[in-house]
Amino acid sequence: MTKSDISSITNINPVLDESWKQALKEEFNKPYFVELKKFLLQEKTDRQIIFPSGPQIFNAFNLTPLDEVKVVIIGQDPYHGIGQAHGLCFSVPDGVKPPPSLQNIFKEINIDLGNDIPASGNLERWARQGVLLLNALLTVRANQPASHHKKGWEQFTDKVIETISNEKSGIVFLLWGRFAQDKAVLIDQSRNFILKAAHPSPFSAYNGFFGCKHFSKTNELLTQQAKKEINW
Repeated sequence: MTKSDISSITNINPVLDESWKQALKEEFNKPYFVELKKFLLQEKTDRQIIFPSGPQIFNAFNLTPLDEVKVVIIGQDPYHGIGQAHGLCFSVPDGVKPPPSLQNIFKEINIDLGNDIPASGNLERWARQGVLLLNALLTVRANQPASHHKKGWEQFTDKVIETISNEKSGIVFLLWGRFAQDKAVLIDQSRNFILKAAHPSPFSAYNGFFGCKHFSKTNELLTQQAKKEINW
């Protein structure tokens, strides 16, 4: 991570969409966020390789402004392999082979809706339709999963979930696996919808992810609110 890359984190007000910046502005001055920035600067000083690159850390927020959010998918931390992470949970850039969990997501969409399985694992097309692809941790060391756990990102992204829940209504939250399902306590279920299933990982997809029909169910909930369906 270069000095210019890390500037998007170490600024008191990170570079992200104005709607999110206004909604989250108090977070950037809180002690936990100051400590998070110090930690990331130390990672840079120690010459650690961090994914995704600085400009892509807040990619989910820039592609899906707060006022456009219709669906939220919650992941854990970014992919830790070279070239995989680009700031959207489960997504990889064009030209990168979709990891197993994403392959299973595409399989379930095929089962549920009959859509062809795409060649590209880039989910920016979902993000631009109002699907916030939110990882609980926004950075990770190369080849070290969960290496930025308990450094401050969880507190920040919990606030993101609470903000969506409190400021909007009719949002469909897709919670796959125990980690994501633990976030249900942050969501006002009298105003929003929660769909739960097993994680799409090969270790658990056959225990309740395949057959969950979350993609058609999400579109049904959006249609009931006169919102445009997601083209999955």
